[in-house]
Amino acid sequence: MAHTGNNSMHRSSSRPQLDLSKAEIQGNVEEKYPTILLPNQSHDISHLALDLGGSLIKLVYFSRHEDQSTSDKRIRNVKNRLDGNRRSYPILGGRLHFVKFETSKINECLDFIYSKQLHCGGDEPHYSDAMTDSNAIIKATGGGAYKFADLFKERLGLSLDKEDEMSCLVAGANFLLKAIRHEAFTHMEGHKEFVQIDPNDLFPYLLVNIGSGVSMIKVDGDGKFERVSGTNVGGGTYWGLGRLLTKCESFDELLELSQKGDNSSTDMLVGDIYGGMDYSKIGLSASTIASSFGKATSEKKGLEDYRPEDISLSLLRMISYNIAQISYLNALRFGLKRIFFGGFFIRGHAYTMDAISFAIHFWSKGDAQAMFLRHEGFLGALGAFMSYEKHGLDDLMVHQLVERFPMGAPCTGGKIHGPPLRDLNEKISWMDKFLQKGTEITAPVPMAPPGTTGLGGFDVPLSKGSTLRSDASALNVGVLHLVPTLEVFPLLADLKMYEPNTIDLSDHSELEYWLKILSEHLPDLVDKAVASEGGTDDAKRRGDAFARAFSAHLARLMEEPAAYGKLDLAKLLEMREECLREFHFVDAYISIKQRENEASLAVLPDLLMELDSLDEETRLLTLIEGVLAANIFDWGSRACVDLYHKGTIIEIYRMSRNKMQRPWRVDDFDAFKERMLGTGDKKPPLHRRALLFVDNAGADIVLGMLPLARELLRRGTEVVLVANSLPALNDVTAMELPDIVAEAAKHCDILRRAAESGGLLVDAMTNNLDSSKENSSSVPLMVVENGCGSPCIDLRQVSSELAAAAKDADLIILEGMGRALHTNLNARFRCDALKLAMVKNQRLAEKLIKGNIYDCICKFEPAS
Repeated sequence: MAHTGNNSMHRSSSRPQLDLSKAEIQGNVEEKYPTILLPNQSHDISHLALDLGGSLIKLVYFSRHEDQSTSDKRIRNVKNRLDGNRRSYPILGGRLHFVKFETSKINECLDFIYSKQLHCGGDEPHYSDAMTDSNAIIKATGGGAYKFADLFKERLGLSLDKEDEMSCLVAGANFLLKAIRHEAFTHMEGHKEFVQIDPNDLFPYLLVNIGSGVSMIKVDGDGKFERVSGTNVGGGTYWGLGRLLTKCESFDELLELSQKGDNSSTDMLVGDIYGGMDYSKIGLSASTIASSFGKATSEKKGLEDYRPEDISLSLLRMISYNIAQISYLNALRFGLKRIFFGGFFIRGHAYTMDAISFAIHFWSKGDAQAMFLRHEGFLGALGAFMSYEKHGLDDLMVHQLVERFPMGAPCTGGKIHGPPLRDLNEKISWMDKFLQKGTEITAPVPMAPPGTTGLGGFDVPLSKGSTLRSDASALNVGVLHLVPTLEVFPLLADLKMYEPNTIDLSDHSELEYWLKILSEHLPDLVDKAVASEGGTDDAKRRGDAFARAFSAHLARLMEEPAAYGKLDLAKLLEMREECLREFHFVDAYISIKQRENEASLAVLPDLLMELDSLDEETRLLTLIEGVLAANIFDWGSRACVDLYHKGTIIEIYRMSRNKMQRPWRVDDFDAFKERMLGTGDKKPPLHRRALLFVDNAGADIVLGMLPLARELLRRGTEVVLVANSLPALNDVTAMELPDIVAEAAKHCDILRRAAESGGLLVDAMTNNLDSSKENSSSVPLMVVENGCGSPCIDLRQVSSELAAAAKDADLIILEGMGRALHTNLNARFRCDALKLAMVKNQRLAEKLIKGNIYDCICKFEPAS
């Protein structure tokens, strides 16, 4: 049966619509599964969609994200100068949450919907009266949409608007494959490798959905698909036969049993037929299965004589191989190279994926590839959610979704029985689980402990250390956050060639080293986080909980590096910041930043006076030396933290300046000087606009980057200071920068006029500096957020404000280890680029620049 997009999914206009224009995956994870954040959503509305399957109920629901204040005139002025139509801070406006329940526990699902007030628009107080509707309609798919329709009406007053199951399945798959960078992966011999799918080269493909039975769907485009084949031998066959033969009580129990099995005791192998030899003439090894359960025909044994573990494994391989072969034959029939597998049967089980991949590789002789989806468990629910009219999900691009690590999961502390439903006053968050003393957490895999609702708790992963272990994280993918205000940085020379990360964490020794670094830095980080909250008892409890949660994540990643998707150093560092925010530590280094800002601003006038006394060439060198020297103030470096105990901020800065002598380890200063100043009488054209990606607060920004920005302004170049949207370590944020600039401008006419022209100073200055008419003609100094909250930056995902600022920029200056070394050291741009950093890690110095700790890089690259 063929389908087209015009008829396959009808639209409903019974409720207000979501504004998902553009959208992202990011932020704090509130629920067990990843959410999707919707920044442009301004209406107080909530959507809920359900996939009511035979085994599981999957929910996708929207929750509003509270915006930060957008009333700051300085921020509005800068945004309007860059692009008056662009949205102001912050990045995120809402989320799509993903949650599952066992279908047999549907009452717990109903309780959850009621507790979140999802049936009447959300759990915020102002939703309740306005949105409650006795005739409310929600989207639903799956057989349960018919089976449980009366129950939803009776308990919650909800009517289920039924969507075609296969249409939803395809719509969900298309969305994920086009919108999430590392959604698809291969799995061979226990090795998971993520595959980047080009959204423009996605179709056609074969989607094999393995539920109780198997459907094979040829997908030709959005809304264009045809079910071309299937088989009745699927997950239900495995579970049904397995239950009869092994007496297992659950599907998960049967799967775990298979991990301990040896199929050679039940299956007839090629070696059994040929006396232990291969049948090399036709390419069959001795271990190839000649007949599943074939030995049972030649041995005088009863069922009780075979181990349940062996039976489970033989059954799993038989069904996996059979499905894979039929899938390949259908792919061959239509000339398809890509085959995506999903469904409840797979559920992230490593051996199942290996068996399917092996069979596809075997039958196709390596020509076809089996691929799997990280969020495949929610394809139908996501497709149902997308069927709401004018949601804008179809317009999402891969750079507009940011996937975060699953930080935890909510759980309920008791069951609610019978109508009427009551408020879930006993509900406790997953964070409270961590706070409870004595809670043993061995790895942050959100799984349902026996007797709970299936919504939370942390348990030991199955078969720890075994190559056959179930990848429990595959079904616990956290929250997909939609961030519509993210764009690709337009000055990248070649987007397809761009790889932000310099360090490859696929090298196990490299991963082990960085996990150890993060672990060793943890006690100091906790101390700073607790101090930032005033050292209260509550802050101490949260600090202890954060330490145990983050340590559990590090332990999980050591055991299984791909547990949360493709891992790189930028994501690893970002995970730390997300985990801090999850435990409500908004800015762990706030007091340190404020102290260092004040100390640095106090000596800034003297530094500017010294710079003004120098000739142009000497001043430029001194400015670059100052940036490199000030970059030592990095609380993410253990070596620098130890150094801070040996003197005051100014003493350390002066010591660093005294050691700042050329040549540096990477020294392109002469090339940069020639571009800036020219040679002889030949003067180069001025840069129109410079983007300065700043790093740390305190001396780094005040004594390093601001004087350099001042020099560019003096020369007639517009300057945009690019800073983090959210705090990370002691990095300065875009919200903090205007106040720092305002204080610095009190002592400098150049900075004052530029800040006024750029909209950073909107109130009268309190000093006696003359405010002349020439201000309007001064080149502007502006501040924009970069769209992230990490020490590193991925330029495939930056804020729309930064993308707008970049369009007229012809000089980029990346400063600091995170932005110029950990990431973007090898990045090439369509404009001039200067990368400045002090290397504050010995291993990194040896690996990247064959140098030593405290060596510096001054890397200048003319426009590509």
